[in-house]
Amino acid sequence: MFPRETIQAGPVTLRPPVEADIPAVVRACSDPLTQRFITTLPSPYTAEHAHIWLTEVAEARWGAGGAEFVVADPGTGELNGMLGLHLPDRFGNVEVGYWVAPWARDKGVATAALRALATWAFEHGVPRLHLVAEMENVGSQKVALAAGFRHEGLRRGAGPLPGGGRADMAMFGRLPGDSGEPIRPFLPFLPPGGLTDGVVTLTMLTGDDAPAYQAVASLPDVVKYRVPPEAPPFEETLYRCAGAGYRWLVGVQAEMAIRDAVTGAFAGDIQLSHLTPPMREAMVGYSLHSDFRGRGLVTRAVELLAEWAFTQTSMRRLISGTNPGNLASQAVLERAGFTRGQTVKEYLPGPDGTWTDNVEWLRLR
Repeated sequence: MFPRETIQAGPVTLRPPVEADIPAVVRACSDPLTQRFITTLPSPYTAEHAHIWLTEVAEARWGAGGAEFVVADPGTGELNGMLGLHLPDRFGNVEVGYWVAPWARDKGVATAALRALATWAFEHGVPRLHLVAEMENVGSQKVALAAGFRHEGLRRGAGPLPGGGRADMAMFGRLPGDSGEPIRPFLPFLPPGGLTDGVVTLTMLTGDDAPAYQAVASLPDVVKYRVPPEAPPFEETLYRCAGAGYRWLVGVQAEMAIRDAVTGAFAGDIQLSHLTPPMREAMVGYSLHSDFRGRGLVTRAVELLAEWAFTQTSMRRLISGTNPGNLASQAVLERAGFTRGQTVKEYLPGPDGTWTDNVEWLRLR
């Protein structure tokens, strides 16, 4: 069993919960974001629920070999969150769980607490720590990486969703021999408000963009040059948009909406895919709704993206590819400073099992 003790961790203190924490637990567990990602919480969450958690759930966890800590302000003792170690599995591995109160978010509280708890757990013989976070819970995933937990994959349908259904869960793990240093994503997230030149704005895709994304992806002249050349089912589009933050964070793909900077309307999409950190290279792709064509929005979007990639990241090569017949896309790349390269024969999937050539394009830092 773990010793029931207080852990001093710089900007936070980890201590066992007490009766005086109940009002703050009720406030925090009534928060919509907390409720959204901790699907086992009752709603509405009452003082009775908090009392049962304190006197039964937390006590049972301590007694059975787990741990349950309040993340407290070291000066005032105010509750800023919760952090716990679940019971070891049959191999001795231990899962970590945590939440942060809405009044303490974006202050590094969870990262400091998780780092301290990991050190403490390893000192007490835990051979491996892991945590899971719903694919859409990017905030929790950022905490995991900042605390030195490595991304280990996505567990399909591993967690419940509010109202029914199942969600994919991202897995992160840390071993005693790991450095514990923060793991920085290959690409940083965009600044607040996205990238803009006053005419076009680029923002990360979200689940709310799915209907507009689907409308663009279903246009016949967009489908013609998609890979593969078919419109995606809406379920696939929704999954893609909702999971964009996760894929960006773990270095799979950076997907953005192209928006009219004045109205905020969704005009199209642009992405960096095939991210290759050792080569510091990525592939640019894009599409635009017919209602927004003829205004140079895609060229502006590509230029914005390239400027950001070459000044705010370690990227040194941007590549792209076009069907030989897609003259409009080729013109965009030329205007955005890309150089035409070789034509690769029968590289892209075409309709009805055919294959088409691919014209390669390159822009260097």
